Amino acid sequence: MNEPKFSIILCTYMRPNSVRDFLLSVEVQSKYPDQILVIDGSLNLETEGVVNKLKLDNLAYHRVDEVNRGLTKQRNYGIELLNSDTDIVCFLDDDTVLDIDYFKNIVKVFQTHPDAIGIGGVARNENRWKKLTPGLKLNPRKYYVLDGYFIKESSRNVLRNYLGLQSPSPPGIMPPFSHGRTYAYPLNNKLYEVDLLIGMAMSFRKHLFNKERFSTYFEGYGLYEDADFCLRARKYGKNYLLTSANLDHYHEASGRPNSFKYGKMVVRNGWYVWRVKYPKPGLTDRFKWNATSFLLTLIRYSNAFTGPKRKQALSEAWGRTIGWWSLLFNKPRSR
Repeated sequence: MNEPKFSIILCTYMRPNSVRDFLLSVEVQSKYPDQILVIDGSLNLETEGVVNKLKLDNLAYHRVDEVNRGLTKQRNYGIELLNSDTDIVCFLDDDTVLDIDYFKNIVKVFQTHPDAIGIGGVARNENRWKKLTPGLKLNPRKYYVLDGYFIKESSRNVLRNYLGLQSPSPPGIMPPFSHGRTYAYPLNNKLYEVDLLIGMAMSFRKHLFNKERFSTYFEGYGLYEDADFCLRARKYGKNYLLTSANLDHYHEASGRPNSFKYGKMVVRNGWYVWRVKYPKPGLTDRFKWNATSFLLTLIRYSNAFTGPKRKQALSEAWGRTIGWWSLLFNKPRSR
């Protein structure tokens, strides 16, 4: 059997140092990519300078103009540049650093699971799961237990547990009222079937792009564009989360929207992807979606009085409020 050929599409905006660190982690991979595409929407030449200095094999830099700037547009731009013999396309965030066997583990699962259309990795530095010791008793409203591991619920999830608004599904599965469990799985080297992969680290078979592209509904920062694409990808195969495909994710602050725009996106884009999987939810699920959105907005307002970043919390809460009310007269439309 021939080894699958795989390409990386790295979309970036004004993050030269992050791009350098990412590419240095690619350089030492145990399985090296056949193509590395850096699609840069930056307003200056700093990232181009960093890429040109590194001189990695199979690396190509492309700087896009304003028309093609934005995460979904840059991803679609990169898809057009893929080698004709590419089998697997890997999308990664520019503020990640890969474990040395990241691509080796991803490609192996594509080889052994012909039903897989998409495979995602896990951010090791964000993983909060702990091994469950025998005899340890945990409050199910404050801790979530899975496969011999447990994770402490956030305050918002504890509230959802008490109010009956928590998802009955495992992480990565979108329930009928959309608000699922957002944390990943324990680092136990297992493979989990999911609905949603995280945009920081997701890979797909190239033939998928003969049918689907990233939606232009999501402009600029493109919050939840990954969820939208993963839900549509499920029409052609299964999505898996691979807990042995590890990386570190550093959440570079530059290039992100302001808190108000982010809050508005959380609600409006969240509603949009909910209707991708569930175009006609029932009354109970509509109530739960709105009740959970209202609860999370109230929590952000409370953070404006008690949290460490009060101004940002208030701005985000106001954005959530505006986004929520806007759904009454201006629901998101695909385009």
